[in-house]
Amino acid sequence: MTKALIAMSGGVDSSLAAKLMIDKGYECIGCMMKLYESDDDNVSSRSCCSMDDADDARSVATKLGMPFYVFNFVDDFRALVIDRFVDAYRAGMTPNPCIDCNRLMKFDKLMKRAEVLGCDYLVTGHYARIEEKNGRYILKKALDETKDQSYVLYNLTQHQLAHLKLPLGELKKREVRSTAGKAGFINADKPDSQDICFVPDGDYAAVIEKACGMKSRCGEFVDISGNILGQHQGIIHYTVGQRKGLRIAFGKPMYVCSIDADKNRVVLGDENELMSQGAHVTRFNWISGEMPAYSIKCKVKVRYSQKEHWGLVTPSGTDSVSIQFDEPVRAVTPGQAAVLYDGDIVLGGGVIAEGIR
Repeated sequence: MTKALIAMSGGVDSSLAAKLMIDKGYECIGCMMKLYESDDDNVSSRSCCSMDDADDARSVATKLGMPFYVFNFVDDFRALVIDRFVDAYRAGMTPNPCIDCNRLMKFDKLMKRAEVLGCDYLVTGHYARIEEKNGRYILKKALDETKDQSYVLYNLTQHQLAHLKLPLGELKKREVRSTAGKAGFINADKPDSQDICFVPDGDYAAVIEKACGMKSRCGEFVDISGNILGQHQGIIHYTVGQRKGLRIAFGKPMYVCSIDADKNRVVLGDENELMSQGAHVTRFNWISGEMPAYSIKCKVKVRYSQKEHWGLVTPSGTDSVSIQFDEPVRAVTPGQAAVLYDGDIVLGGGVIAEGIR
């Protein structure tokens, strides 16, 4: 019998993923990653992977008659996700830690644990699809575009795709909740997690200052020409595109256009100065495993919640690309991901190094 390790978060999505795999005849093992020490487990009720979530996941596993384990990845999570998040913010970037968690925890550490346990597949509750064509694996958007999570999966490799199952990719969210309710799952109506799990109440700066053991250093607000406009509270409090929370009156709307970590400056401008003609992208992963030998025209998504934009993408190294947008794009932010799409197929993605004005 084919064996699968189910990555469970305590939410309805991964719970139904487990049921669907059992219904297909797989021998399943449920698991959850422990990411915090007990005294750190003060996460927001809208995040994931808390102790209550572990209880919910265990309840579902018991109902499905499959074993359930909690794997201690506390040290790995701090080094590979939290510390990287802190370092990126201190360097003036705005990282997406959920992408790092997927790449370095779920699809590396946990997939290796699945191999040790003799499992053929790792299964998650992500909304995306995997297809095989001519011996190659393709990552595609979920059918439910309102829940599509392909953006955060751009780092997947051919080997990982070959050993990964995403059973929710063909379903609508309402179908997932309905089926889970009929199965009697305790979490059928549980709200979706929204917050970053280690950032209670969305207070990024407090988490960073606690990790560093020091307060963020104040510095200068400047305009595009370098003229001093006032004092900021520390670069970790700001992100490109931000207007609210500047704590200074300018007589007109002003936005964060860029952050200069070396000079400890936050550059402000009007909305027109937020627009970028292109972007440089590093740490790029081509899902096919092959870098194109030429420029390609495709759609590009530069934030999880933003729409896609047409652009010309030119490989500029083994793991970097340059993007020229057809139309200027607002708030292209260093640290965020730029992900390429050909229709509903994910071509790959990487980390934005800078926007090009």
